[in-house]
Amino acid sequence: MPFELPRRGAALVAILLIPATALWPASAAAEEALLAVAANFAGAAESIAAAFAGETEHAVRVTTGSTGKLYAQISEGAPFDILLSADAKTPKRLEAEGLGLPGSRFTYAVGRLSLWSADADRDLADPKAALTDPDTLFIAIANPELAPYGAAAREAMRALGVWEAVQPKIVMGQNIGQTFSMVDSGAAQLGFIATSALQGPGIEQRGARLDIRQELFAPIEQDAILLKMGEDNLAAIAFMEFLKGEKAREIARSFGYGTD
Repeated sequence: MPFELPRRGAALVAILLIPATALWPASAAAEEALLAVAANFAGAAESIAAAFAGETEHAVRVTTGSTGKLYAQISEGAPFDILLSADAKTPKRLEAEGLGLPGSRFTYAVGRLSLWSADADRDLADPKAALTDPDTLFIAIANPELAPYGAAAREAMRALGVWEAVQPKIVMGQNIGQTFSMVDSGAAQLGFIATSALQGPGIEQRGARLDIRQELFAPIEQDAILLKMGEDNLAAIAFMEFLKGEKAREIARSFGYGTD
């Protein structure tokens, strides 16, 4: 059965971004690229895609979802031209399997991790004390076996020397979005969240937040790869170059990502 892009209301959301110039006859070179984007980068990807569409005659469609699900869809023949992954290993795997173009991989963003509470009065200055506080009943993290942000959270707690002590408090989301919801709803008093969920254009600062020092966990490198489907797509090739540029990097930084 042929793969179909998700419709409105499905778990994955397709966003069509077409520049104003598309209302007039476009040049023969104008094309459309289909981007598969890790859910944690959704907001930044939409902004970058809009900036790209505004500067070119190309159209861009963005589909967001978990990296694992996007990988599965690509393996099953989904017509994506580019993958913006939440990790570095998935693009490398796609390249090894012949589904990604050799030499096209690069790190487009570096994820940052924050300890967060929806309670603005909670003291997070000493993360070890906050995590082991008797009043902290539940600590939300993404599943370390499935999500790079979950693996980073576990690594940070091990570096702080509290991982074993807080085991009974740990509750896991399948992805970083579910983890955010657990803390946001008050179901967990603390959670390790992607900084991008707490920082970005239009995001209201609330609760208590402590950004985790980078030396406590391995950098969360998020890699992009041009897929075989897009090797001759001018829009996809142009977007990959745009993603390396300062404008895209500036947008990524505004959403709380590192770019170095």
